[in-house]
Amino acid sequence: MTTTATRKNMKPPPAVLTNAFYAFYDLHRPAYYAFAQARLPAEEARVAVAHLFSLVADNWTTVVNERRPSAWAWERHTQILARRSGRTTTPVQDISLLHDHLLLSIGQIAALTGTEPATVAALLAAADREAGDRTGRASLWTSMIKPGASNEAQWRLAFRLRTFSA
Repeated sequence: MTTTATRKNMKPPPAVLTNAFYAFYDLHRPAYYAFAQARLPAEEARVAVAHLFSLVADNWTTVVNERRPSAWAWERHTQILARRSGRTTTPVQDISLLHDHLLLSIGQIAALTGTEPATVAALLAAADREAGDRTGRASLWTSMIKPGASNEAQWRLAFRLRTFSA
C-alpha cells in the first residue's frame, strides 16, 4: 500500500504525459504559428514553431510542473523568434500584435502567454499610449479607470474580476 507522500512523488504514466503534450500542442500551435508568421517568413515561422515544440516535448515533465506551462513555452517562443529575426520585441509589442493583428481576445492572449488577463489589459493600455491612441482604445481604458465609486469596483466591473472572501 502506498502512502499519500509516495503517491505525490510518483510520475504520471507516459500516456498521460503524451496526451497532455498533444492537448497543449493542439491548443497553442495555431496561435504560435500565426504569431511567428507575423514576424518571420513562412518557412522560418514553421521551423521556429517546430523548434519550440521540440523543446517543449524534450522538457515536458519540467514544463507541466511549472505554475503556468504556457508562460514557460511563450518565453521560449519569443526567444526563438528574437534569435531567428535578429530583433527583440517588448511584451507590449507582442500583446499588441496578438490583439490588434491576430485578433485574439484578452482571455485568449492570457491563456496563450500564461499571463493574467489584467496584465494583458495593462499591456494593451501601454500599447495604446505608445501608439498615441491610433487604435482608439485609449479613451476606453481611461474611462475604465477614472475615479468613481471606487477603483476596485470599477476594475471588477471592467474586467469581471472576482476576489476571494474569507
